[in-house]
Amino acid sequence: MFSAPSGMELAVIFIVILLLFGKKIPELAKELGSGIKNFKKALNEGAEEETAKSENIQNPINNEVKISNEKIS
Repeated sequence: MFSAPSGMELAVIFIVILLLFGKKIPELAKELGSGIKNFKKALNEGAEEETAKSENIQNPINNEVKISNEKIS
């Protein structure tokens, strides 16, 4: 049947890909990098929201005190 491509076959495939998509590769890499950055940012924001929610659930009395202090100020 089929076997894994050898070194020379991989080189030919790589050259063909560069010829077909050479100008678009930097753009694709830039978009991929910004996508990864946005994904990590969203994960961090989600973790912060979960932490805030858990603090509100764990300390409801402290939250009421904060709210009443804010109303007084």
